[in-house]
Amino acid sequence: MSRHYKFIVIGGGSSGYAGASTFREHSESVAIVDGAPVLGGLCILRGCMPSKTLIYVAEILYHARHGKTFGLDIPQATPDMAAIQARKRRIIDGFSDYRTQQLESARFHLYQNTARFVDERTIRLDDATELTADGFLVSTGSAINYPPVPGLEAVFAMTSDQVLDLNNLPDSAIVLGGGTVACELAQFLQRMGTRVVQVQRSATILKEGSPESARVVMQAFRDEGIELFTATTITGISKDGVTYTVRFTHDGSEIVREGAFLFNALGRVPNTRNLDLEKAGVDLLESGHIRTNGVQQTANPRIYAGGDCAGPHEIVHLAVLQGEVAARHALGLDTDPINYDHMTKIVFTDPQVASVGPGIADLQGRGVDLLSAEYPFDDHGKSILMEATYGYVRVWADARTGVVRGAECVGKDAAELIHAMAVGVALDARVPDLLKTHWYHPTLSEIWTYPLEEISESL
Repeated sequence: MSRHYKFIVIGGGSSGYAGASTFREHSESVAIVDGAPVLGGLCILRGCMPSKTLIYVAEILYHARHGKTFGLDIPQATPDMAAIQARKRRIIDGFSDYRTQQLESARFHLYQNTARFVDERTIRLDDATELTADGFLVSTGSAINYPPVPGLEAVFAMTSDQVLDLNNLPDSAIVLGGGTVACELAQFLQRMGTRVVQVQRSATILKEGSPESARVVMQAFRDEGIELFTATTITGISKDGVTYTVRFTHDGSEIVREGAFLFNALGRVPNTRNLDLEKAGVDLLESGHIRTNGVQQTANPRIYAGGDCAGPHEIVHLAVLQGEVAARHALGLDTDPINYDHMTKIVFTDPQVASVGPGIADLQGRGVDLLSAEYPFDDHGKSILMEATYGYVRVWADARTGVVRGAECVGKDAAELIHAMAVGVALDARVPDLLKTHWYHPTLSEIWTYPLEEISESL
């Protein structure tokens, strides 16, 4: 059995669904192949939405337990994990059901199968069906990384999947890693009542951001009771009954920590292993990501790739944009590549970390002369009355033109605050233009006026 389509999407997550929907606006000949037991993709099922649902619960619990800071007498605040998970499932089921209805609608030809490439125009499904297409979009996402850490393979380490589905909180947990997922869920566990030890190989956590932002989050973690070790080398992992033991070197000494729960948060890898991409003439980067150009074409111009399997960043809104760009180009429509200089990045720890645009060092490396300024949250009215004094905001602009090129916010609700500067960056706004805005007082947002005013005075 075989069938031909104009466009076949492999993977129905954020990038795949966006690409299929965009192509479907111009053609009825669109198929989606997704062999997952439950449709919806990582973001909805095991990533963004469930994690942020639980992180917000942990934030409420944290503030309830610290009510005396605000003059509130809250006798007891304890988590009911069964109720918390039931609420999470209701929310996620709503998102998942809606996406499933979209995928199963008459708009697309849906195949709930896995697929491998036979050649540059043909895939074979796990039921032996062969499909051909004029164009393909590979959007198969990512999978948990299991790096060669001594002893890791010999024990059953939990992943983010298990953390997000916990019905009973462990008394203690050891978190391996210091990236976004590791930090967000380490703080979640600590705030819910688990004693957390976090072990990171690099000198700081959140190494993809600025060292200054990492130091703020590291201080907050330690203030909350997380035992955080950085600049480590793990020498061994073992399990005795129900207890995990992790041995690592730190500051020249061997450290041993035990926990009832071991969380492997050592990143994710592109999910491309079983696609036989070489048969389709598709190249991989050293990282395992699919090599693409600015419009998401692979080495085979008939085949596109988007989302986590393509990179360069595992961010949902970029995955969506990549899927849309790929589909538009496959349709022969005018298509601009994604401008990664406008990209926003966010980490949902508390304090949150958010940035937009290229970093200062990146721009200086391009020869751009910059003016920059920052202002701390501990000297800002609204954040002081909210007891939200960790962090700072920073803005950098072209010293010649005054155009805002980037910004960083580390603090309360940074994920929301960064979008004021994201608009400015996307529109090539000048610092004096942003100061024309009526920044309301007292708000967290008005903190941006301080670095903007300092830069404006130097233009």
